[in-house]
Amino acid sequence: MKWLIQYLYEIKLDKAILWCYLIWYVVVVCFHFDPSVKIWINSLGISVVIGTGLILSVSASKGKRDHWQTFRLYLMPFCVSSFSALIKEQGFIIFISPNITETIVAVSCCGLFLSIIFVVKVFKNKVI
Repeated sequence: MKWLIQYLYEIKLDKAILWCYLIWYVVVVCFHFDPSVKIWINSLGISVVIGTGLILSVSASKGKRDHWQTFRLYLMPFCVSSFSALIKEQGFIIFISPNITETIVAVSCCGLFLSIIFVVKVFKNKVI
């Protein structure tokens, strides 16, 4: 638990935003999950192709690879392609669901996450 509090204390805005992207994705998948293997296989294939291209574009000839960055560079194309397939013809406006309940759940989950980060940053010395 201590490592989680330390992580939340040290998290920067850019990483918090990426976490909110993932939270939003998970909420949409929960509401619109499709068990069709085709969607998930295609998303995995796109992830491999695009993720490899991203790895090649950011890799340095020397130096240690950041395993979390590598994971994210493969995860993002997977999430984008599966998100796109799941919301196709569902009436979404960019990434906002036409169903207000879904949007409220996603915004609330992101807000809760950001609130937790705020509380940890304010009260870290009292929590640990």
